[in-house]
Amino acid sequence: MDIGGDNLAKSVSTKLGSKLGKLYKNRHPNASLETHLKQIYTVLDAKPKIKNVNGNPNVLEVIVKHKKKFCPIGGDCKSKARAEFINNNVCIPYTLGFLNELEPKLKFKAEIKNCIAFNNTKFCHYILTMSEKIN
Repeated sequence: MDIGGDNLAKSVSTKLGSKLGKLYKNRHPNASLETHLKQIYTVLDAKPKIKNVNGNPNVLEVIVKHKKKFCPIGGDCKSKARAEFINNNVCIPYTLGFLNELEPKLKFKAEIKNCIAFNNTKFCHYILTMSEKIN
């Protein structure tokens, strides 16, 4: 599979997330999905909170508090267009690549609710929905 063109950033991010997922899976094969997800944020010196939405184990609310109003991935995004690019082409593909490697039988969807780059806050907030893949 070739990567490049308009989707280069998304392809690279997905691949890097997948590589990290494989590494985590090999090092901690019995850890939960939530534990692995927390680890990718704590290495960025952030404090993640992950909880089920309305008791549904297939829907997680992920809130990540960073120390500063600075995105460790996208930098200091002052424009909404740049923030959207970072979300759609770096953050979401990276996270989904990571999760797909850990749980290949599941399909993941991320919906951004808040982003440091969007609102100049210390928080990233998204809803992660999981479902079984249909062959």
